[in-house]
Amino acid sequence: MNEPPGAGTSAFGAVHLGYVVVQSNRASDWRRFGAEAIGLHVDEIDGGALRFRLDDRACRFLVERGPAEDATALGWQVDDHETFDRIIARVADRGVPIVEGSAREATLRGVQRLWRFAGPKGIAQEIFTVPLTTPEPLRMLSSGWVTGESGLGHVAILSREPEAMRDYYRTVFDSRLSDYIDENVSGLKMKIRFLRVNERHHSVAIANIRGIKIDPIRTRVQHINIQSATLDDMLAAFGRVTELGFRMAWSVGQHTNDRELSFYCVTPSGFELEVGWNPVVIGAELESTWEPTTYQGISIWGHTPVGETVLDKFAQFRQALRSVTTPEITVPQFAAASAPVRAGHVVPVVHSPRSRSGGNSR
Repeated sequence: MNEPPGAGTSAFGAVHLGYVVVQSNRASDWRRFGAEAIGLHVDEIDGGALRFRLDDRACRFLVERGPAEDATALGWQVDDHETFDRIIARVADRGVPIVEGSAREATLRGVQRLWRFAGPKGIAQEIFTVPLTTPEPLRMLSSGWVTGESGLGHVAILSREPEAMRDYYRTVFDSRLSDYIDENVSGLKMKIRFLRVNERHHSVAIANIRGIKIDPIRTRVQHINIQSATLDDMLAAFGRVTELGFRMAWSVGQHTNDRELSFYCVTPSGFELEVGWNPVVIGAELESTWEPTTYQGISIWGHTPVGETVLDKFAQFRQALRSVTTPEITVPQFAAASAPVRAGHVVPVVHSPRSRSGGNSR
């Protein structure tokens, strides 16, 4: 059973994935993909950026101009100032620099203020307490998306340093292990760890190839997940993705561990988007007795590869070879919940958001 590390000291349950930042020079493709295929609300912002909405939040996905063609930052909402201060202290005490985002960055992301610090694989971690909402009606093809207490969805990352990444999220956010999946992919044994920070079965999934430190994908994230409000919405998005000519990666199927029905398609930047429906929710009653389990195989049924070519395999092989000689970006200060820095080590000072705003909203 998962117990908080100490009364009143755990961030678990007070942290939620709020937004994802993507850098891309394919704004027109992203607009068509997000609005016409997936069915999201889209706003065009000065400077060529796009913001996608799923609910009353001003921003859930920000697509900024740039060459990365990848997710570059994850934004995490922290419910209260006490938890915010606790997280900031954990980061600062380990000597990891923290910077406050600019007013423009905060506005683009739809938050009042944000603070940024380094994350695994070079994905910046941004935390905020006050999201900006808008009364503007949603203009989207989907009838709705599930966010709320569960947050935006989840992110899946393929890592050559899975233990370091797990230590990172456990130290910063008090993440808990939901379960494992062992899977055989093209003759390679893969292990996936599923970490939760609230009632969503997992907000971060970490996969690694067992026995060899290789990474066969170019992007920092393997996929990002969002949850449809209805099965009809999920299936309609599947149909639109196919009809509009966007690449489908995995057909509709059901996962073994969280029982979510979903499909995976390829975004204009190359990582995948999973559109799912009806996963297990680990509410208070389940949380009190939850024990991690190891599942054999990712899916109960479905999730078969779609349209993968020999060229795709060669590209993955070349990327895997390159990854052998390129160290993965980690944040070693968090490895194995390393101790706070020694006395005398100067760490950055960050002022709590309460110094400018006493408000907080969900």
